Amino acid sequence: MPDAILNGTITDVPGVKAGHCSDFENGTGTTVLIFEKGAVGGVDVRGLASGSRELLALDPLHVTALCHAVCLSGGSAFGLAAADGVMQYLSERNIGYFARVAVVPIVPAAIIFDLSFKNAKVRPDRSFGCRACEAAGDGPLAMGSVGAGTGATVGKLFGIEHAVKAGVGSASARTDDGITVGALAVVNNLGDVLDHKTGRILAGTRDPKTGSFVDTARTLARLAMPTDAMASPVAENTNLIVAATDAKLDKAGANKFARMASAGMARVLSPAHSTFDGDIVFAFSTGQRPSDVNRVGAIAAELVMQAINRAVLLADGLGTVPALKDLNSR
Repeated sequence: MPDAILNGTITDVPGVKAGHCSDFENGTGTTVLIFEKGAVGGVDVRGLASGSRELLALDPLHVTALCHAVCLSGGSAFGLAAADGVMQYLSERNIGYFARVAVVPIVPAAIIFDLSFKNAKVRPDRSFGCRACEAAGDGPLAMGSVGAGTGATVGKLFGIEHAVKAGVGSASARTDDGITVGALAVVNNLGDVLDHKTGRILAGTRDPKTGSFVDTARTLARLAMPTDAMASPVAENTNLIVAATDAKLDKAGANKFARMASAGMARVLSPAHSTFDGDIVFAFSTGQRPSDVNRVGAIAAELVMQAINRAVLLADGLGTVPALKDLNSR
C-alpha cells in the first residue's frame, strides 16, 4: 500500500463528485456519485439478494461507453426510484448519453434494505436523488449514518434488536506517480465487521443474553438448519461498494477492477456474500492516466476494508440501534 492520502474520501479521485440526502427522522437516505464528464464503469454482483437497475449498461458489450452517476439508496426496491431524480438532475444540465433526439443520463443504481430500522412506510423517492445531487461536491464526503447508510445496521442474526448501527464509509490513496484510487462503502451486513488491521470483530451480532459480540459465521456453522433457527427479519441486509480511479481502464478493465475491489469485502465482512446479502461492487475509471488494473485493484481492496471499518466507527445510533460509540460508553 503506497504512502498517500489515507484520510480522504472517494471525492479525491478527479472527476468524482458525491453527495447525500439523509432522512434522520425516518431512518433512510440516498447517496449519489456524479461523473460530469462520464466514467467507464464495471460491476461485480456478489450477493444473492440484490436490488438494482441499469447494471447491464456496465457490461463490456453494452452500447453505452460511459456512466454519468451511480445512485445508492435505502428503501429496498422502492428506493430505486431515487435514481429517477438523479436522471432528472443530470438531464436538466445536459449530462448524459447522446441518443439523437435526447440526452439520456446513464445511472446504475442499487439499494439496501433498511425498512425495519425506523419507518417502513417512508422510502427514498425521486426527490431524494435530486437533493443528493444538489448536495454533491468534490470536497470531503460526510461519513457515518448519513445518505444511503442512514438506516444501515450490521449483525442481524438474532434480529435488529441485537444489531449494531452502521452507515457510509470512504477512503482514498494516491500513488507516488499520481494515480488516485478511492472507495465508498454502504455497510448493512447480515453478520460481522472485522477490524482490517487485527481481524477481530469490530461490530456485529450481539448475544441476546450478554450483549457481547458473537461470531456470526461460526454460529451459522453450528446450526444444522440456519434459516429455521435465525430471526425472521434476517433478510434485511446488503452491502454496496463503489471503487473509483483516474487510471485509464476500458469496460473489461473496469469490471476486473470491481472484482478485485470486492476482495476487500470478503476480508472484513463475516460472513460475506450470503444468501441474505445483495452485495454489489461498482467500479469506475474517470481519467486517462496509464496504469495496470492489477495495481489499482489491489489498492482498491485495501481501501474498501478501510471504508467498511469507517462506516461502523463513525456511525450514530440515531436513538434506535446502538452504535459502537454507545456500546463503548457503557
